[in-house]
Amino acid sequence: MQHVFIIGGTTFDHIISLPEFPNPMPQSIHQALFNETTGSTGAGKALALTKLKISNTLYSVLGNDAYGQRIIQHLDKESVDFIYDWDPKGTERHVNLMDKQGRRISIFVTLSSEHPPINIQRVAEQFKKSDVVVLNIISYCKNIIPLLANCNKPIWTDLHDYTDNNPYHEPFIVASDVIFLSSDNLPDYKQTMKGLMARGKELVVCTHGNGGSTALNRQGDWFYEPALNDFSLIDANGAGDNYFAGFLFAYLKGYALERCIKYGSLCGAYCLTSKQLVYEKLSKEFLEKVYHIHYKV
Repeated sequence: MQHVFIIGGTTFDHIISLPEFPNPMPQSIHQALFNETTGSTGAGKALALTKLKISNTLYSVLGNDAYGQRIIQHLDKESVDFIYDWDPKGTERHVNLMDKQGRRISIFVTLSSEHPPINIQRVAEQFKKSDVVVLNIISYCKNIIPLLANCNKPIWTDLHDYTDNNPYHEPFIVASDVIFLSSDNLPDYKQTMKGLMARGKELVVCTHGNGGSTALNRQGDWFYEPALNDFSLIDANGAGDNYFAGFLFAYLKGYALERCIKYGSLCGAYCLTSKQLVYEKLSKEFLEKVYHIHYKV
């Protein structure tokens, strides 16, 4: 069985849903939908892959505090194989303001340490049993990048809302073979994708929100898939990580890239219909079923 090792990314999120963002500012809002849940890019990917029965291990740092314990309990309940180190700064927490269009304002209430204590030996042991390593762009993950040079496994990363030539992302780009990113902040996303491929990458995938997604392979072939826009938007948190997980699921199955981006689109779309990071009914059987329904194959 193929195994995925996911490095970095657990937070405790406080999510406030508004019909629209306040305008003008400031003003008092006397009632708003509110929920709390495990968040961040590592948890989202691990929860989705676990539901899809893709063997995986998630590594992160978190605080030995009430928020950290709630993350541990949640991931344990969902059967995620979770290993972690304690962060002396405590658990990273976000307040996410969401509007009905799915737009988000993220307020980082607390941050993880940049150089927390990391059990390097335990992390290195995970490389040996993994077939794919997912490197998330969390600051403390930079401390693990030197280990990747000799792990001899394909490295996937997700740059999220990348901006061209952002020096923060450079170590993650250099370390990775497969890159995902969003076109939100890119004036010419195709040029950005071609620039990344010119640096020797195997595959670049760019998501465009409700505009679909585009993939470019090493042979120079372009693949575009429209978004599935007939889904009710409840909460957009985690949609990108679910797209990544659905794509990776199909990729590990050996499916063609045209099919991989469809699986990514499906996982992202169903995530929109849930208040949780992952659609509650997601499974490999469910995903295969809705693939044939939505794409008439």
